[in-house]
Amino acid sequence: MARIPLPVLPDATPAAQRRSGMARPTREADAAGKRPEWLKVRLSLNRDFFDLRSLVHESGLNTVCESASCPNIGECWSNRSLTFMILGNVCTRSCGFCDVQTGRPGSVDLDEPRRVAEALSTLDLNYTVITSVDRDDLPDGGAFIWAETIRQIRKACPGLQIEVLTPDFKGELEHVDTVVHAGPDVFAHNIETVDRLHRVVRPQARYERTLAVLRRARELGAVTKSGIMLGLGETDDEVLETLRDLADAGVEIVNIGQYMRPSINHLPVTRWVRPEAFDALRRAGMEMGFVHVESGPLVRSSYRADKQARMAAERRRETGHA
Repeated sequence: MARIPLPVLPDATPAAQRRSGMARPTREADAAGKRPEWLKVRLSLNRDFFDLRSLVHESGLNTVCESASCPNIGECWSNRSLTFMILGNVCTRSCGFCDVQTGRPGSVDLDEPRRVAEALSTLDLNYTVITSVDRDDLPDGGAFIWAETIRQIRKACPGLQIEVLTPDFKGELEHVDTVVHAGPDVFAHNIETVDRLHRVVRPQARYERTLAVLRRARELGAVTKSGIMLGLGETDDEVLETLRDLADAGVEIVNIGQYMRPSINHLPVTRWVRPEAFDALRRAGMEMGFVHVESGPLVRSSYRADKQARMAAERRRETGHA
């Protein structure tokens, strides 16, 4: 396949980072400079936003929307859309891009699946996304709680479609089986960045392990989904290579978005990718055979996930995609 040009703003990466070819943790300002206009989000707050916030807090539950400082929280919550984060709000991993607290998690809340299902039953939704922190401290990585959450949601909300955004369970594929056998409508696991940057961006994860998890879920018949962030030091060719690897693993839906640094203690942004570059990546992904590619500066794993799944299902029917 011919190389597809992906226009970006001029490279403003410091010389040391250019020599190493990857972003590194630093308290310095972003190498890319000030955030461009197309990434400035106006926070929309209506009654639904505050109702949803009250529901989450009163239920004693966590959402990735708050814990990971998602820039789309105003839009999503104002449209009564949210992503519950199960297994607590303390992660055993220390990814350089993520704003979720890292540390030693507490005990597992066995009543959490029921409370998640009960909260969802009050929202009158057609589609929901569930994610979790990594729980490398648990023998099964939390797979049992994952499966029980799916079962409880099925019981309380029979017509609700469920997308799960899971950890990699340290590559122990029997735990992937546990989640898939519980029957989610979409199984998602994000690759996040290109192979070369994994040891800095996702130090406790492995590129090939992520592909193996997605491949296993697809082999079991799940609709599979993954995502990648731009602006961490990757090259355009590496992004295309990662998309090809995801396609080869059987992934059907892909999200591509701009990395935005949660704080000065996180990895710096090395470039702001222009909207037209995201459009080019979407076209490139579709040419590779993905059923749906959601590509844009503000795209996140759960952003408009219901529309993504619906568009993917329509295209699957049109193309006879198995």
